[in-house]
Amino acid sequence: MDIWEAAAVCTAGIGAGAINTIVGSGTLLTFPVLLAVGLPPVTANVSNALGLVPGSVSGAIGYRRELRGQRGRVLRLGAVALLGGLVGAVLLVALPSRAFTLIVPALIGMALVLVVLQPRLSRLVQRRRERNGSPEHAHGGPVLLGGLGLASTYGGYFGAAQGVIYLGLMGLLLDEDLQRVNAVKNVLGALVNGVAAVFFLFVADFDWTAVLLIAAGSAAGGQLGARIGRRLPPAVLRGVIVAVGLAAVIQLLLG
Repeated sequence: MDIWEAAAVCTAGIGAGAINTIVGSGTLLTFPVLLAVGLPPVTANVSNALGLVPGSVSGAIGYRRELRGQRGRVLRLGAVALLGGLVGAVLLVALPSRAFTLIVPALIGMALVLVVLQPRLSRLVQRRRERNGSPEHAHGGPVLLGGLGLASTYGGYFGAAQGVIYLGLMGLLLDEDLQRVNAVKNVLGALVNGVAAVFFLFVADFDWTAVLLIAAGSAAGGQLGARIGRRLPPAVLRGVIVAVGLAAVIQLLLG
């Protein structure tokens, strides 16, 4: 890897760290760059997963204010994310890549619909609960746990736009401000990337130059993304999520 290729990888890491913190889908920046500098697909995927861990942690730290009062939720949802991420990492070793990429655009599309309709759907869900006298689940209930488990499995496998799916599910099923939901999303992303990376350390080959470049870039990008994302009003943040998600769908379909 020459100096210009190294600069491109590090720059992609900065962008991925920022985008992952605000929305998700940073992998769609780093993964193509790693392929372009000559890494084989599996090596690029696992190197990318490990390199993005510092960015996810950095973004979660940047959103620490919004995480206050959510410890129980983070612990419960985090346990599901860890399990799902580990399953996804195992599937990466066992299954061909097309097994997941064929259905991912549809999953992202459904998540985007949930993000767009989230305020209206949340009101409808709340009215139904009040009418039926059903209790509100502080952690989203079994539907959210199951959905996050599947999303985390996909995240451990590849992870492009995993954050969009998280935001769509949690935005609908949690009675929370979108920024606080985004803070939880950053923690879940860090856990999924982390557990997948630890698994890959034992079973896959890394390009350590790429890992270090992405790690440095994504850590800086995570802080940048937190500064930008925390200032966005909910409507603007929702628009950013939809724009990034649509770009992810188009890139995955064309790829």
